[in-house]
Amino acid sequence: MLTVASIDLSYGASRCLRGVSLVAEPGKVTAVLGRNGVGKSSLLRAIMGLERIQSGTISWEGRDISRLGPAERARAGIGYVPQGREIFPFLTVQENMETALAAAPRGSGVPGDIFDLFPILRQFLRRRGGDLSGGQQQQLALARALCARPRLLILDEPTEGIQPSVIKDIARVIRHLARDRGMAIVLVEQYYDFARELADQITVMVRGEVALQGAAGTLPEDAVRPLLTV
Repeated sequence: MLTVASIDLSYGASRCLRGVSLVAEPGKVTAVLGRNGVGKSSLLRAIMGLERIQSGTISWEGRDISRLGPAERARAGIGYVPQGREIFPFLTVQENMETALAAAPRGSGVPGDIFDLFPILRQFLRRRGGDLSGGQQQQLALARALCARPRLLILDEPTEGIQPSVIKDIARVIRHLARDRGMAIVLVEQYYDFARELADQITVMVRGEVALQGAAGTLPEDAVRPLLTV
């Protein structure tokens, strides 16, 4: 289980996270919602160790990982798909996936079931990542993260700029990873309907703080939506 407890994060004099707490349990999807600029991506970067928190703690599977670097967190079983995908455009699909194996158990290769989740990638193993469509790149970014065999998967706006058919495929994969594989998932998402369909728990952020939090089925839509619109 991931436990984020009262973390603060600042960029210089700008404080972007204020006492933020959340929990992500195995087999469940925790969605983080909010307008642009409220600190959602900063929260994920803090969980991954890409930003150093000033106070509070981040614990994973009972261990305080607040001071570990990103590589150590990846080896501890945390996978991360950043906003914008950040694949390597000049590497092939196969090579992109192999870059994640450094965080996998020694001697691991690309798992064969990756292609059950993302069949399109099997056709494009030798194609450069930069030659894929946006939706295919997002599937590659997800596949790459899964190659490290994480037990916690952090997704930063996986539906951004993607056609509806691929969004449905991504939703199917997220649901499968949580329900069937028992993976803990933290999902930052702009689209409330997409998040509500998948999430077990929802956290809504406003100006770097948690404004609403609870089980997805218990938060009234008329309380959530005003916090997501400009």
